[in-house]
Amino acid sequence: MDCRTMSRRTALAAIGVVILGCYGVPYLLIGQIAAWYGSFLFWSLAGVAVIVLNVAATRGWEDEE
Repeated sequence: MDCRTMSRRTALAAIGVVILGCYGVPYLLIGQIAAWYGSFLFWSLAGVAVIVLNVAATRGWEDEE
């Protein structure tokens, strides 16, 4: 197991944490806030986090011919 495999596993685990947060945070933490911008900010940040983590998880992939 090399360093790239460990960082890929870490990134995939972090994606799992973000996905679980996407279920929990809107209902548990910001469910009582009536303003739309709280949810918009959360979903924007969660989306950017998943994009960055996907880039980190797939950084070493190459096409084989």
